[in-house]
Amino acid sequence: MLRRACLALLALCSFTAPTAAEVTVYTAKLIRTMEPAMPTATAVAVEDGRIVAVGDVDSLEPVLRIKGGRIDRQFEDEVLIPGFIEPHVHPSLPAVLTQFPFLAPDDWSLPTGEFPGAKTPEAYKEKLTALAAAHTDQAVPFIAWGYHPLWHGEIWREDLNEWFGDQPVIIWHRSFHEVIGNDAAWNMLGISAEDAARVHDASWERGHFYENGLKAVMGSFNFLFEPARYGKGMQNFLAMMHQSGVTTALDMGTGIFGNPEQEIAGIRAVAEAYPVPARIILTPIIVDFINRGVAPEDALEQVRSWQAQNTDRVSVGNHFKLMLDGAIFSGLSQFGPPGYLDGHNGVWMAPRDLTADYAQTFWDAGFQLHAHANGDAAAGWFIELLEELLRESPRVDHRMTLEHFAYSTEDQTRQLKALGALVSANPYYHFILSELYAETWLGPDRAEQMVRLGSLERAGIPIGLHSDSPMAPLSPLTLMWAATARETISGKQGIASEALSPEAALRAVTIDAAWILGEENNLGSIRAGKIADFTVLDTDPLAVPADALRDIKVVATVFAGQPYPVNSQP
Repeated sequence: MLRRACLALLALCSFTAPTAAEVTVYTAKLIRTMEPAMPTATAVAVEDGRIVAVGDVDSLEPVLRIKGGRIDRQFEDEVLIPGFIEPHVHPSLPAVLTQFPFLAPDDWSLPTGEFPGAKTPEAYKEKLTALAAAHTDQAVPFIAWGYHPLWHGEIWREDLNEWFGDQPVIIWHRSFHEVIGNDAAWNMLGISAEDAARVHDASWERGHFYENGLKAVMGSFNFLFEPARYGKGMQNFLAMMHQSGVTTALDMGTGIFGNPEQEIAGIRAVAEAYPVPARIILTPIIVDFINRGVAPEDALEQVRSWQAQNTDRVSVGNHFKLMLDGAIFSGLSQFGPPGYLDGHNGVWMAPRDLTADYAQTFWDAGFQLHAHANGDAAAGWFIELLEELLRESPRVDHRMTLEHFAYSTEDQTRQLKALGALVSANPYYHFILSELYAETWLGPDRAEQMVRLGSLERAGIPIGLHSDSPMAPLSPLTLMWAATARETISGKQGIASEALSPEAALRAVTIDAAWILGEENNLGSIRAGKIADFTVLDTDPLAVPADALRDIKVVATVFAGQPYPVNSQP
């Protein structure tokens, strides 16, 4: 017994306290914490990727004294905010589309170059012809993304045949949901009139494949996913994230190209090797499983298997996406009475009963549901579906999210509030579409009320702002500008009452976006205990006029405490 006591005493005497990890204290001209208890600061202490304390250099002195560490003043003249969160993006869309030039109504600045817009049919044809002439890769068709008939006029297969002859040319619609090609292009891809006749949403006469028709022929576009091409495109997407200050992105449609395992592996391979880290959360989508003939219960099992491969950078979250109506850019959204003024109709993306079955299965499994809904008729279906789910299987804090929110009514805002729904909105729709929708499809009263964010803010509904890139530039500052300035593409002012306040706009790309992701305990604000993700700006976004928001420069991102200056991006 005496021996055991001596050994215990010896062990106690030889015990050495663990060495404290070194702390880094980042200083800044201003820190916008998004925490009401301490809304601003000038210093933040970081250890092992998480925030230890927030305040100023003097108040953080005890942290350095106890833990040891250093003060890093590289951002002393800049503004720190929580790392921007993009709550609705599709990594594979930029990865595919940036393999080719952009030619859209609006201007685009990309890692691959500057692409001025074309707003008239004449300008579009001239620029398209020049870009096609510069195409040198004879193994693949020339593709240009961004075509829209409301600006560029109707262009179909015979037009492209006449303009380009034997050169394979495809124009990809601004919505991404449609493609139009000439005979040479479809011959190169092995797509025939018989293929078009076998699928919905296709017209061989026009060389036009859209919505489900496009999904049916995507297998012929496999060259887009060749490792070298796709990998370079994914690097473009990651560069876009870094340049815009985004540290976390929620994908909203893994599997839209029909091979989710391949897509997940491709994203992971590039993202985990990229020298500037970012966090990508992937969301399975209903149309992938429907197109592959997978039942809801089997779809859930597949998603669980994908989640087993999660890493810190790329993960499949507890999110599931439903598709209600068609694309807003295509005029295929579903509007209630009086509908489209020209009499055409939108489309529904999946049968109601089948959509309800998938929704119920993933709802009962504890997943957060997101639903693509653009028109007010689709918003009405969203509300009915949520009411049914709550009746069948009541859930507290379900956070079911309406995605896009292109057009709705004030009554629907109140209904969404009553049901506890969230909204992830694209404010760029109002900027680029409202004027043409006023002239052609909806009339001025409804078009001017597109993306009614002011009503959401007044109702107290949490809002996220998203780009759905490339439906809008992957730039939270641009989204904040679109939401608060509420201008149109020609510079006209929209209805001021539907603008978002600057404070709400900043919340919508930080703490409220984190709420939509279900990551508010880790991301979205700067407080002790959260992951140390920051975006570094040259100007305070709450101290400039709305028009100046999109001109603010992103200086750097800080990911889990490690800084990555934008000017040193690979």
